[in-house]
Amino acid sequence: MKRSARVLTALLLALMLAALAIPFGLHYGPQIAELVTAPPDEAEPEIPPIQQPPDDVAPPTLVSQLSAQAPTPTPDVLAPLLAAALEVPGETPVTGVVLDALTGEVLFERGGGELQLPASNIKILTATAALAKLDPDQRLSTSVLTGGVGADGVLVLRGEGDVLLGTGQSNPDAVVGHAGLATLAEQTAAKLDDGGSYRLVLDDTFFVGDVLNPSWQPGDVEAGEVAPIYPLAINSSWLDESKRSGARAADAALVTAAAFREALIAAGVQVQEGIERQPAGEDAVVLATVESATVEAQVEHMLLTSDNYLAEVLARLAAEASGRPASFGGGLETIAEVITELGVPTEGMVLGDASGLSPRNRVTPRQLTDVVRTLLRSDSRALRHVLHGLPVAGLSGTLAERYNDGDAPTFSGAGVVRAKTGTLNAVTALTGHVVSTDGRLLVFSFIASGLEGTTEPARAAVDSAAAVLATCGCR
Repeated sequence: MKRSARVLTALLLALMLAALAIPFGLHYGPQIAELVTAPPDEAEPEIPPIQQPPDDVAPPTLVSQLSAQAPTPTPDVLAPLLAAALEVPGETPVTGVVLDALTGEVLFERGGGELQLPASNIKILTATAALAKLDPDQRLSTSVLTGGVGADGVLVLRGEGDVLLGTGQSNPDAVVGHAGLATLAEQTAAKLDDGGSYRLVLDDTFFVGDVLNPSWQPGDVEAGEVAPIYPLAINSSWLDESKRSGARAADAALVTAAAFREALIAAGVQVQEGIERQPAGEDAVVLATVESATVEAQVEHMLLTSDNYLAEVLARLAAEASGRPASFGGGLETIAEVITELGVPTEGMVLGDASGLSPRNRVTPRQLTDVVRTLLRSDSRALRHVLHGLPVAGLSGTLAERYNDGDAPTFSGAGVVRAKTGTLNAVTALTGHVVSTDGRLLVFSFIASGLEGTTEPARAAVDSAAAVLATCGCR
């Protein structure tokens, strides 16, 4: 009896436990199974291609051409916006022209045919002449010769137009200092194994005529804006080779020869005191030569930095290449010839120098825009490269410190406006090209001359006008 009771009790307990296990298993079973069962394999997340590390350097891509169907600004809409931007205190208006680069249509004109002092905008014409007459890949030599001057023991330093020499070793990655006097001296020393003492002679006869333009203002020369022009110089004749300001050498060729003499001594060559000027004879033998950066690179440097000295040298080199004297007059004749050959009307144009310092210069905004448009559309790679030297707003050259105020309306032109600047005491000018917000290539030239204490506002005005072209669809 007792055994039967125990069996019954055990059976009832088992039934109760089974009843409790059913809901427990239904509720917690899946969680327990998840804990003891290995999770299924999950696919790794897909990384977007842009976030994936590259396997190799990507090949360069070309910028696509602008569409010929891009909308052109409407003159009636553009005119009041430019007129407002070009307002300057005083009675002297800012003149200007805007052309459609593709069709040549005049989109804006105010005094576009008036002859003006263009300041350094004249350098666009100088650069055009240089690359029209010279091989863009040509390099300018500075050499050391011996013999041919009537005596033994003579070393002749001869310059042929490189005025961007450095005093140190030649730097193949630089434009200024691409050819170095220390390198030239070491090459010379390696050819001299007699241990003798030498006289140093300077041959700077490659250029002819006056070394100072008679129309330059004495104050500009005294201020270092320019200096007497010679066919060899250290960094455009700046006395401090490391800078692009301050005083310039009154005799850049002689200063260069003196620096070369010191380099020869450092290289172990005995050099006597004094430096004579004398042309190398026809039977002189070249011992050593260093070569400049290419003409193309020098033209670009001239435009980016607005180098007055280099501009005058490039004009003389263009003259020599065209068969004219390598002089001020020969350079100006060559510039006029090239601009005429491009088909640009030159009526009334007056060229006083190649750098823009001469008060005799007279050019119209329309003539400047015609030159830029012609270069943009030229089949000549060399001529198109002229525009590579134009400074980029807010980024390079003489425009690096302009268009970079984020709170100013001109900021919209940063990185888009490409133009040659021009500044004199009473003149400000800006000539170049810009792509509008609609993708239309526009050419412009804005000039204000005869300014009286308003040069800074005038400069801000021409910058603002170019920025308007960059941001205004104007339709």
